[in-house]
Amino acid sequence: MTVSLTRHGAFAVVSVDNPPVNALSQAVRQGLWDMVDALDHEADVTAVVLICAGRTFIAGADITEFGKPSMEPLLPDLVQRIETARKPWIAAIHGSALGGGFEIALACRYRVALASASVGLPEVNLGIVPGAGGTVRTPRLAGVGPAVELVTGGKPVRAAKAKEMGLIDAVIEGDLLEGSLAFARGCDFEQLPALAQDRAVDAMDPEFWATAEAALIKRVRGEVAPLRALACIKAATERSFTEALAFERETFLDLRGSRQAAALRHVFFCERAAPRPSELNGVTPRSVRSVGVIGGGTMGAGIAAACRDAGLPVIMIEQDQPALDRGLANLSRIFEGAVSRGRISAQQAEDKIKGVAGQTDMSALADTDLVIEAVFEDLSVKRAVFTQLADHCRPDAVLATNTSYLDPQMIFEGLPHQERFLGLHFFSPAQVMKLLEIVPTKQTDPAVLAAGFALARSMNKIPVRAGICDGFIGNRMLKVLRAQAERVLLSGATPAMVDAAMREFGQPMGPFEAQDLGGLDIAAFQRKAARERGDPVFAPVADRLVASGRLGQKTKAGWYDYPEGSRQGQASDAVTDAIALAVAEHAVPQRAWTSRQITDALVLPMVNEGAKILAEGIALRASDIDLVKIHGYGFPRWHGGPMHWAQAEGLAVVVAGLDALAQAGLAEPACDHLRGHSLSGQAL
Repeated sequence: MTVSLTRHGAFAVVSVDNPPVNALSQAVRQGLWDMVDALDHEADVTAVVLICAGRTFIAGADITEFGKPSMEPLLPDLVQRIETARKPWIAAIHGSALGGGFEIALACRYRVALASASVGLPEVNLGIVPGAGGTVRTPRLAGVGPAVELVTGGKPVRAAKAKEMGLIDAVIEGDLLEGSLAFARGCDFEQLPALAQDRAVDAMDPEFWATAEAALIKRVRGEVAPLRALACIKAATERSFTEALAFERETFLDLRGSRQAAALRHVFFCERAAPRPSELNGVTPRSVRSVGVIGGGTMGAGIAAACRDAGLPVIMIEQDQPALDRGLANLSRIFEGAVSRGRISAQQAEDKIKGVAGQTDMSALADTDLVIEAVFEDLSVKRAVFTQLADHCRPDAVLATNTSYLDPQMIFEGLPHQERFLGLHFFSPAQVMKLLEIVPTKQTDPAVLAAGFALARSMNKIPVRAGICDGFIGNRMLKVLRAQAERVLLSGATPAMVDAAMREFGQPMGPFEAQDLGGLDIAAFQRKAARERGDPVFAPVADRLVASGRLGQKTKAGWYDYPEGSRQGQASDAVTDAIALAVAEHAVPQRAWTSRQITDALVLPMVNEGAKILAEGIALRASDIDLVKIHGYGFPRWHGGPMHWAQAEGLAVVVAGLDALAQAGLAEPACDHLRGHSLSGQAL
């Protein structure tokens, strides 16, 4: 049964078994409701322990019910029923108690948890707020400040922290059921703690709320749910319990049908599906138990760190001992930084570093399962590396190139065992960024491709399969964004106007700020390679800046000037002059720009390029493009990615906007795939 009952003397144990995560389906809600009714009338029951089978406590709502009509009993009613039960309930938590699962726990008179357990209210990550009392009971149990942190941030906390906050009564060591029953035996059920709904909540002064709101506005950049969650907590401090519950529920229902909630649900489902794409169903990945990394620079060290975080032993190869020493030092700094930020302990850092062996001889890779090349982005250099690897590695070892623009087919051309080669495009810093573009060649064996996805899962990354073209999915669209940003400059905007418009759209930074941070020389190198291939390139202002030595923050001058000791860019006369020269050269008519017009001029052409990528089979799904842009390039998650955003805007509206830009000479017209009002993909 989904919800079952056992007896342990005077204590009833109610167990939920609804794999895989004990979600609050209608059957679970009904089963718990019936248990409350039944146990309330059993005289020989002193208290009830609520525990869950499997790997976790109730981890939240049943995602299969998202978007469907609600079915009774509704979660708020069930939570209220448990809280006011005649017999006190004790929540015994392992794994994660999240969202509605934690709201169930908050309704219990006591909460105990294993030390490894975590609790939280992550609803804002889906564009909604807790809908069953989470914003009303949490401040009554933990205080207003901790409640604001927990609810508006959406991040779970471990059991020890939850106990400090007053959300957990005891941390259990050893067996959870035995520990929970021992806790119950030690309770004085004649002197029960007050119900959460009967507890007082602190009134906060206006300055507290103004400060909290200002901090949220700065952090969420246009996301609605965190601010609405803050308003719910504020209501919990100013209204009666019943009124605050009603306000929370009204807010929840209002947000549930919002565009942002739909976008965030879209991303949630896409992320869940990404590590195991349907086209690889039934394919057994090649085993990867050891990794070699060629190169110890920023990217190579980051990849090695990501492999160690996944528990894989690593051999780092460099061309000579001084380069190897620098590479190992780069790796050590990554883990030392993690220690200083409190993410890992010093012992964990030491263990991770010990798992990396440094070598200058590729013969050390003779028995390695996977080798990832991370050397300079030059075709001849990479081909030379793989020629050596082909001589030293096992025929069944997977050999992968970390390239952001080069054609893997050309890198591997002519080498034996073509089925084992693969592109793995990591994003810098590789130990942090979650995106991994996986690029098979025509000959890549499905088991090798599956090994790439398995590696991504072990690293907790979001993998996306990409076809071969210049820039794959992400950088191909980034080139369009940068070209469009310059077109807008030439027609009357300033870099500051463009950056401000994209920040208003929700990007963490604008395109010119991002170029200054990363360095203008990187894109210039890629443009040079594109010109050598005969590909069209549009960067009349950026080329002038690079030619004059303005490479961004590292030279204290790029799209902005950077005074000594400052990372805050200032408007530059030199950039204004460079724009004026390009305007004269291209004879571009000037116009006045609004923020929305700037955003459309940058985002709509990206959507158009995404439609071409789908039509060409470079991406299998529109959702793959969304994941790439969100996790690799900072596209606002609450917009759902560029392709979801376009569908929400209406593809007819997008086409009309592109046509208007094309008529003004500011973009290419809508492609046929987009003009057909379809964003479906094709098989590679």
